[in-house]
Amino acid sequence: MKYTLEICTDSVASAVAAQKGGAKRIELCSGLVIGGLSPDPALFKVVRANTDLEIRTLLRPRFGDFCYDEYEFEMLKEEVQMYREFGILRPDGTMNVEQMEELVRISGDMKVTMHRAFDVCKDPYETLEQCVSLGIDTILTSGQKDSAWNGREMLKELKERAKGRIEILAGAGINPGVISKLSEYAGLKTFHMSGKIVKESRMEFRRQGVPMGMPGMSEFEIWQTDEEAVREAVKVLKNISGLDKRDEIV
Repeated sequence: MKYTLEICTDSVASAVAAQKGGAKRIELCSGLVIGGLSPDPALFKVVRANTDLEIRTLLRPRFGDFCYDEYEFEMLKEEVQMYREFGILRPDGTMNVEQMEELVRISGDMKVTMHRAFDVCKDPYETLEQCVSLGIDTILTSGQKDSAWNGREMLKELKERAKGRIEILAGAGINPGVISKLSEYAGLKTFHMSGKIVKESRMEFRRQGVPMGMPGMSEFEIWQTDEEAVREAVKVLKNISGLDKRDEIV
């Protein structure tokens, strides 16, 4: 039985750690600390050069909501020719089917994921059917809760309604223990996690009181994927799927 572990990364070091830990697929973004933004093409290029991972790339032009103006939509159309993961909503909380359809068309034969814009849409079940009708491959979702475990009821319902037509990828608060519980409770087989740890900056001199971003966030902490966390998640998936240690999680 096929199980999938996708690691969310925003640096080359994290992507390399994901591969060393046994992952085969990543979601690549920038600015993970604010929920993820579209990555720079240079990041994509260097990750591609240093790993053999399948890369699914987040498209999100800015921090904030998922209701985009005409300029931001033009940016998305440019980015989708390289990348593949996006989501656009209308002000009333429904999916912007027309804009999504155009992006899917531009993406050609690439696999497409609707990202967690899904988790703030008005009607998840209607949006599920719209995603299927557009030919979208995957929905990344926490079940419209702050974590996938808290959203387990909806995740189970989405999995049942999907009927294999689209991949339901559980994300938010995913760790080895949650993977095991969600697999058993909701029958899920695909999981999205960052496996992040906070590393201390190598800076010895530290100027205090000069924030470069959001107030309250340290300039001397670096968030990166932990190779061991990925390895443990892969181990859990192999155990619940009955795979031999030599087999691989895709």
